[in-house]
Formats: sequence, C-alpha cells, structure tokens
Amino acid sequence: MATGVVGVTGASGQLGGRIARRLAERGESTRLVVRDPARAPSLPGAEVAVASYQDPAALRTALDGVGTLLLVSATEAADRREQHVAAVDAAVAAGVTRIVYTSFTGAAPDATFTFARDHWHTEGHIRETGVGFTFLRDNLYLDVLPAFAGEDGVIRGPAGQGRAGVVARDDIADAAVAVLLGEGHDGETYDLTGPQALTMGEVAAEITRVTGRKVTYQAETLEEAYASRAGYGAPQWEVDGWVTSYSAIAEGELDLVTDAVATLTGHPPISLADHLAAHRG
Repeated sequence: MATGVVGVTGASGQLGGRIARRLAERGESTRLVVRDPARAPSLPGAEVAVASYQDPAALRTALDGVGTLLLVSATEAADRREQHVAAVDAAVAAGVTRIVYTSFTGAAPDATFTFARDHWHTEGHIRETGVGFTFLRDNLYLDVLPAFAGEDGVIRGPAGQGRAGVVARDDIADAAVAVLLGEGHDGETYDLTGPQALTMGEVAAEITRVTGRKVTYQAETLEEAYASRAGYGAPQWEVDGWVTSYSAIAEGELDLVTDAVATLTGHPPISLADHLAAHRG
C-alpha cells in the first residue's frame, strides 16, 4: 500500500500519464517526474519535478519525500540498462521504500527479444537493492498494433504463427494503480495480458474486420526482416529490437494469457476487437 507521496516517472507519456490521471482521480498526492514540464499533465494533488534517468542527481532531488515509486521503463536506447540502474539507485538514495516497475513478458537474460533482456537486468538490480518491489510484466500493447502495418497495409515480421497475449495500456494502468494503492503485492511479479493470445495474421484480420482498413500479415525470415528494415538508417541495437520482438512471438515467449488484470482490477481485460471498435473513426 502506498504511503505518502506516490512518484510517477514518465508522467507525460502514454502509460505514465494514464496512471497519473487515475491516481489523481482517487485523491492521491503524486510527484510527476518529467523531462519537459510543459508536457506534464495538470492534475489535482500533483506536483511536477523535472529530471531524467540520465541525470541521477536531479532525479534524487525529484524523488525526495516519495515513498512508493512507479518506475516506467525508459525509451529504448543503447544505454537503457545504465539509465535504469542510475534511476533505481537515485530512488533508493532519495529514500523510496517501494518500486513498482513496468517490465515485459518473458524478461530473461537469454530472452529472444533483446529489450526484454534489459528488463531482466533492471529487475535484478532492483532486487539487489533490497527495496520493496513489484514487477508488472506487460505483454505487447494492443493499442499500437494497427501502427505495425505499413502504408501498404501489410504487417511484416518473423513472427511465424506464434501468438502474443496483447494487452491494452488502459488495463495496465488500472492494474498498476491497484498495485500502487493495494496491499499484498510486495515481491510479486504479474504478467499482464489481454483475454486471448493472437497470431499476427489474426491481428491483421481483426483490424480489417473492425476498422474496414485492409490489413494483411506477411511472415518474413530473419534475413528478410533485417533487409526490409535496412533502409531506415537505425542503429543496429534498435533494428535488433524491432526484429526480435517478432521473433519472440515465433518462439512462443509471448504466448501467455493470465487472469492478472481481472484479479487486480476487478474487471476483465479489453480485447483487441473491443478496443478497435471503441476507437473506430
């Protein structure tokens, strides 16, 4: 259970912002940690602090007086592990007694999805500090699946016929608030998923059926996947992340459906079809 001020990093982002708004609706006192104060949501009971994971001194100051911290994982970067370590250490130095961290399904040192290895490393560092913790291992965000399709309406990737238990960010936010404000979650790891695991072909079919936009899935080999992304000029670590997110699906590492969202929030998770229908047009 949260005591005192609840800190929220990434509060100007899609997930952190959702959680901050829900905490405000419940009358909680929050400290919203953002890089750009102009982008911070204006919420009752919230104070804004400016800091980034790359500035541990500023982050330590920003978290002074925070008891429970929602640590939203940083944007993918070559040094994300180092950023997370610095952020965790700053939080502990500031006196934070509990960290709720947004991790990823299948986090492991040898995960196929390269960014999931970063999450495993961060989880391990949090454990080593001795601070109270809860890990929220989110599956793929179903909200962003329509953007997987290119301008030609094709989702391309080496996902084969593998499945992913895609989950809505609104459900993750509800679960996070339940964990932040509830009891009995210390030391727990929750895999947050939607109500069903879908193949990319099924994702494409649902988008087509519900929105009317024709979307198809084209399974690629690893070689084809790297070739089709070569023209973006992205660094290798980023391309590896793009490609292996699909490979992890093919390997079955995201093929998971749990009751965690329903158990934590008291409501069933939203399906891809229902989300698309609610946001159609």
